[in-house]
Amino acid sequence: MSILCVGSVALDSVETPFGNADRVIGGSAVYFAAAATVFNPVQMVGVIGDDYPVDDLDFLSDRGADLAGIERASGDSFFWAGRYHYDLNTRDTLDTQLGVFADFEPKIPEQFRDARFVFLGNIDPALQHDVLDQVASPEVVACDTMNFWIEGARELLIELLGRVRILMVNDEEVRQLADEANLLKAARWVQEQGPEIVVVKKGEHGAILFGEDWIFYVPGYPLEEVFDPTGAGDSFAGGFMGHLARSGEVTPATLRRAMVYGSALGSFACERFSVERLKDLDTNDVLERVEEFRRLTAFETHLTAEQHV
Repeated sequence: MSILCVGSVALDSVETPFGNADRVIGGSAVYFAAAATVFNPVQMVGVIGDDYPVDDLDFLSDRGADLAGIERASGDSFFWAGRYHYDLNTRDTLDTQLGVFADFEPKIPEQFRDARFVFLGNIDPALQHDVLDQVASPEVVACDTMNFWIEGARELLIELLGRVRILMVNDEEVRQLADEANLLKAARWVQEQGPEIVVVKKGEHGAILFGEDWIFYVPGYPLEEVFDPTGAGDSFAGGFMGHLARSGEVTPATLRRAMVYGSALGSFACERFSVERLKDLDTNDVLERVEEFRRLTAFETHLTAEQHV
């Protein structure tokens, strides 16, 4: 079954201490689809301008993405430029030009409206509501958001939480949303607003999933070289939702595995600029890295209670 993904389709210029890339394809929908299509077809909805190199998205079509929901409008595409600091955990935004994205009104094609799995990328909560109004009866809705919407569209965002099953945010965002410094308390506050599952992304330090009465943590994969972390979070979401859709069910077991697949895809995204590393991936690459995750986190204890003391 396909995953409906609505988000930005952008052009990025990125500088890191290890190189740079100028006006390469990016955006939440592109990174999400590049990761998710390793496992499962994706239906993409977004908007591009006259300047967008649409042929650069052919690899997504080849992997099962349906681009019928990507609208071409007259004007320039959404553009973002940023510079990362040496630790790659902090960055400075150098330029943001919304272009045609400023007037984006998601139009969900008729053939996309029966989607069971929906991912709402980081866009205006009003547009996220609009998307859900156009979809028939999705079983699993996951959404992302950011500080800008938490500050500027808080009421709409909190209303949206009542319509989603999974919220994916970073640790700073969930603390700001809940106005709570303690991460566990912040996640529980969010769950009280509606989402059954809260996934808190912690960059190179991994991610934490908060279930109704359980918690699961997956570490970040230790990379020898990191070139561009720009799309790591959306790639994590793509790997996560791709595995869930492939499984066809949401259980503690599938959610735990989805966290590991998400972390694996997020790590691959960092290995080259833009989506270049994700374009080369196949299922065997991902399975090998997932097995490495298993070895990283596996341990045994044969001690008795007395030996532990």
